[in-house]
Formats: sequence, structure tokens, C-alpha cells
Amino acid sequence: QVQLVESGGGSVQAGGSLRLSCAASGSTSAHSCMGWVRQAPGKEREGVVAFSSLSLTPYYYDDSVKGRFTLSRDNAKNTVYLQMNSLKPEDSAMYVCAHSPSLGCPRQSADFIDYTRSWGQGTQVTVS
Repeated sequence: QVQLVESGGGSVQAGGSLRLSCAASGSTSAHSCMGWVRQAPGKEREGVVAFSSLSLTPYYYDDSVKGRFTLSRDNAKNTVYLQMNSLKPEDSAMYVCAHSPSLGCPRQSADFIDYTRSWGQGTQVTVS
């Protein structure tokens, strides 16, 4: 069993920045795909960005965050960090950390969600 502990989030004005982090512990495998999904009220959960332990760069599922969000990964700490800049009101959502014990990250948001085996508790991001 993998436990995910998230931190960060909160409320910010449009144009501001926030940083989320997610640390995995427990029965972590040597390789994994870790990232974030988000869910706004009345909308379906959607993948945002994920990072494979075997990759040098993250994979963005949501084109609207490219250039504004940066996902980094510290494999030694089993931790991912989501730096969110130039935040917009439409970024407001519950952000949930996701982890799957896989060699790579899926290329489709729906697959990333389906392959996830562990979820964080979620952290709210509100942009006004």
C-alpha cells in the first residue's frame, strides 16, 4: 500500500502562484508514475500532468497549463512538486495526487486515472 501526503494549495488571486507537493511512502516500487489530477465542481476528474521515474520530463495531459505549471520529481524522495504560476480562475479545483506502480505514464488522461492505484486526500486550489 502506498500512502500519499500532499501539501500546498490554498487561495490566491489571478496571476499568482502556488506550489503543491506530494510525497509517496509505504510499499513504493522502484518505478512509478506520479502526478496530479484535478476536479472542479460539476466537472469530471481530469489529468493535469504526470512524471515517470524513468523519464527526464513530465507529460502534460492538459494543454492549458503548459508554460504555466511545472512538475518536477525527486526520485530519491518519491516526491513530486507542482509549481503553478500565472494562475487563472479556471484553475480552481481540488487537486489530487496520483500514483501508479508503472514503468511509464500513460499518454491519455483517462488512462492515467484508470491506472492510478493510490490517491492523495486532495488539496483545494482557489483562484479569484
